[in-house]
Amino acid sequence: MYGRIGPAYRKQPPDRNRHEFQQAALSGDVPQGLLAFDGEMAVGWCQITPIEAVPYLKKRWIGAEDRREETWFISCFYVRKGYRRRGMTRTLIEASIAHARRHGAKAIEAMPLDGGKSPSATGSGYVSTFESAGFQAIAHRDAARPLMRLSLS
Repeated sequence: MYGRIGPAYRKQPPDRNRHEFQQAALSGDVPQGLLAFDGEMAVGWCQITPIEAVPYLKKRWIGAEDRREETWFISCFYVRKGYRRRGMTRTLIEASIAHARRHGAKAIEAMPLDGGKSPSATGSGYVSTFESAGFQAIAHRDAARPLMRLSLS
């Protein structure tokens, strides 16, 4: 929800954030994210949406003025314990690229963390993983968080 509402996310009770996210997930014709399964168990999740669904992230970037309506955004990952460090984020990125392409996206953006510049944990993926999928840095909010883009056209 952070990309949708910004700092208000931390001010709202968790139940309200959960309810609003459930409503977003159930609305519209295009899924708001992708799930990865191991058999019947969900082991990973990635939020991939048209950029209009994450307005807080859309407005914060100087240097990305050429965005079109067909730009999508990968804004969040969750990988179940026991499945981390096994390529799940890369798999979800690849599935997100295919998903966005099927729905007419011309570009995908993300705001991953550069693990070499910050020791923080991340729910947004790492720069190195996005680079290996073909994304390139196009702008920076700070040294550890570039805005990355993959052109699909």
